[in-house]
Amino acid sequence: MSAPRFWPAPAKLNLFLHIVGRRPDGYHELQTCFQFVDLCDEISIEVRADGAIHRVSELADVPEDADLCVRAARALQTAAGCTQGANIGVLKRIPMGGGLGGGSSDAATCLVALNHLWQLHWPVDALAALGLKLGADVPVFVRGRAAWAEGVGERLTPLYPPLAPAETNYLILKPNVNVGTAEVFQDIDLTRNSAPITIHGFLASGGRNDCVGVVRRRYPEVARALDWLSAFGPARLTGTGACVFLACETPEFGQEIVRQLPPGLEAYVARGLNDSPLLERLATG
Repeated sequence: MSAPRFWPAPAKLNLFLHIVGRRPDGYHELQTCFQFVDLCDEISIEVRADGAIHRVSELADVPEDADLCVRAARALQTAAGCTQGANIGVLKRIPMGGGLGGGSSDAATCLVALNHLWQLHWPVDALAALGLKLGADVPVFVRGRAAWAEGVGERLTPLYPPLAPAETNYLILKPNVNVGTAEVFQDIDLTRNSAPITIHGFLASGGRNDCVGVVRRRYPEVARALDWLSAFGPARLTGTGACVFLACETPEFGQEIVRQLPPGLEAYVARGLNDSPLLERLATG
């Protein structure tokens, strides 16, 4: 076996989330803007010659066969006809159930890293297509660029200056609750007919999150976090939550807010990134 190598898996924020329709298959048509932050899980990968794929770290309440990292590795191995395997470890820093995309990011990092370590030479389009079968957010993490997203989140337009979002600082709060994404999208009161907007329209208006009303009603803990954080500026929900966030001019301002944090909230001060640190790690081999 090779020595383990370590790969970053960054969190993401949805800077806005509009639901513009519902498809015949029940999935929702979305518009959103993804930005990465430097809050990262760390994936360790040790290549095996015997073809076995194992998780070597425990993840609370997630069986190995259900782990998105393991599923991603096995999917790539099967699709590529690869005879190599891997030991995969996950050091979690991104809170689970928070709308920050940690599981999807972990899966994407495994796909990108194993493509390199197994020397498969798959193009990024093929990796993103495979990742989509694991989750709608996986492709943006595979591609590694801040992006405008449509469809179920899989139709991506990478954003470059001057259209890329500002790489500002964010204070992210995680209430002591996990939000069920399926429950939110099935709620009868969910807005499903927002008018589509353009990238320039988003840059002018900032957009909104169509899930906020339903999440507030179903999860009072999230409502309280939004209300508390709104005292310091325009607080927003990422995805369906549970995490809420606030853009901060400086990390020191974020830390000052953290010192006033009420009980029942976890806090993270993170830097917005338009390029995933996974791309830099890949470039270094």
